[in-house]
Amino acid sequence: METTDKYIFGIEMKVRDYECDAQGIVNNANYQHYMEHTRHEFIESLGLPFDGLHQQGIDPVVARISIAFKTPLRGGEKFRSCLYLVKEGIKYIFYQDIFRLPDNRIVARGKVEIVCLTNGKLGDSEMFNSLFAKYL
Repeated sequence: METTDKYIFGIEMKVRDYECDAQGIVNNANYQHYMEHTRHEFIESLGLPFDGLHQQGIDPVVARISIAFKTPLRGGEKFRSCLYLVKEGIKYIFYQDIFRLPDNRIVARGKVEIVCLTNGKLGDSEMFNSLFAKYL
């Protein structure tokens, strides 16, 4: 894996056969699922159950996403999905990289911009500012 101190969270996963296309490689849409799962696990690791946010009137939503695909994953392969976080205005920007295991080859690089709706209104989230403070 790249040597950087920027990553603040990472998890290992395994490609499931049904995530692959006719060529036997992971379908491009599934990389968004991997990255979303990583963000949700990160938030839960901070003690905040992601599925309870909406009931509190808090809805983090993807405003923009870009993914550069570098090396394909195949069924049964293991990988590590890592992220780090910056804040620009009201946006939380997750930089997310996926590495194939065990050779740590870069698979995909993503930039995911998240905005927060609080009780339906777009704006700065005091809860997320507090939760992410030590990472920003």
